[in-house]
Amino acid sequence: MTKSYGKSLALKEYLLKGNKISFIEAGILFGIGNLWNEIRLIKNDGFIVKSQKVPMALIIRRLNKRVTCTTPDNLPTREINMIEYWISE
Repeated sequence: MTKSYGKSLALKEYLLKGNKISFIEAGILFGIGNLWNEIRLIKNDGFIVKSQKVPMALIIRRLNKRVTCTTPDNLPTREINMIEYWISE
């Protein structure tokens, strides 16, 4: 039985290409609702995953390179911190 190409593998390939991912991006781009679990599985495969807090505005700007994403005008995206993850080399 062959393993089908799914959202977990798509996420892993995305990260291996040097991209960073946040919870918002994981949900919108890959349909992943539990990024923590996916990160755990990637770590179990032997990869080193790093993370850092960044302003939400940075993530929205990065997301808008692929899809159109707008936030409410009164949402302080520069003050809201989120976590982004990437695979360390």
